[in-house]
Amino acid sequence: MSNRDTAFSGTPERYGVSILLDYFTESWRPAVGRAAACLSFLFLASCAAFSAGGPSSASISDAQGVAVGGAQIQVVPVNDLLARRVAIAHERPALSQIIGDAPPAPTLIGPGDVLQVTVMEAPPAVLFGANASLGPAVAAGIPGVIQQQASIPQLTVDESGRIRVPFAGSIAVGGRTPAEVEREIANRLSAKAHLPQVGVSIARNSSSTVAVMGEVKTSGRIPITPRGERLLDIIADAGGVSQPVNKTMVEVQRHATVGYAPLETVIRNPAENIRLARNDVVTLLYQEFSFTALGATGLSGQIPFESTGISLAEALGRAGGIKEDRANPNGAFVFRFEDPDAVDPAIAAVSRRTADGRIPVIYRFNFRDPASLFTAKDFQIEDKDIVYVSTAPVSDLQRFVGILSSLAFTAIGLGQAIPNLP
Repeated sequence: MSNRDTAFSGTPERYGVSILLDYFTESWRPAVGRAAACLSFLFLASCAAFSAGGPSSASISDAQGVAVGGAQIQVVPVNDLLARRVAIAHERPALSQIIGDAPPAPTLIGPGDVLQVTVMEAPPAVLFGANASLGPAVAAGIPGVIQQQASIPQLTVDESGRIRVPFAGSIAVGGRTPAEVEREIANRLSAKAHLPQVGVSIARNSSSTVAVMGEVKTSGRIPITPRGERLLDIIADAGGVSQPVNKTMVEVQRHATVGYAPLETVIRNPAENIRLARNDVVTLLYQEFSFTALGATGLSGQIPFESTGISLAEALGRAGGIKEDRANPNGAFVFRFEDPDAVDPAIAAVSRRTADGRIPVIYRFNFRDPASLFTAKDFQIEDKDIVYVSTAPVSDLQRFVGILSSLAFTAIGLGQAIPNLP
């Protein structure tokens, strides 16, 4: 049996290499000088295609301790316990816990408010002039009496919380209710007007308001009333959001405390629809979260997800899953600059960190273990994560054998064509 027959009886990779050797000895010698450049070009092109699949599982595992941005990479196999620790570290505190539900409060007058003061007198009433409008009313204890009614021009509460009322003088109204101010004005006018009755209302509320801004139809300050407006009430009064609900975050600031929540969570969970307090600031933020899928997945590229989050299992599903003919089930990775609180304390204590205090971590999943599928369901993807699935070693071998076979048959063609050239 010839060398060529022996090569045919071996493995595919041996077959490809044997063809190259046999043909070199039998046919290439006369044409080697003329075909060398062509073969070199083809081999380099094939090698470039072969090396384009990304790092192998072994090379990623060997990245343990490699410096990135002044920090050290940590390669961490993921199990159920670690997935829970990471989830707790990244769990956002609820708005109801950070900000809290403000109790309904009475309407209090404050600086900048504009008040409408109305004074009514029983006849003969001349204190506020004869031009006062007449209207039916009931004087205290005297039914059926016609009273004169005078509306004083609107009064703005100054920075010290005071207003000036004709014949009543300067009155401190800041921090008081309209009913309390009514009684004080009536008491001051009782010796000058005949059975005075006073009405005070807030024509423009500038102090008991909530500021709304960001991705809403109408930004501005929205008054709150004693009934106690909730977060969604204020957003509705601002005309609603101008961006998709599932990509909108809500920020609530009360004094020095700031809390965040996805708007979709606030809508679905009534406990997060907190009652707001005066001077709260509500900001609606459009934030498109995304991760990048690379390697042996059905779809490579940047893939957006909702503000409520997405698990690794869902992320792989959106990336088209893993390719059965190429992927290494033991080589699924999540690359992340991690919060030190999510890292094992023993590792975090000795690891160098990036300038912003984070640790580069590569989380490794072994999908040959059925339990890892449950872990992937609980492992949450963070914004800007990289999800990478490495190719299987046998896939690399198959591709290499394919390259050798392609080179062999190309060389045969060149060997037949080149000697016939003039």
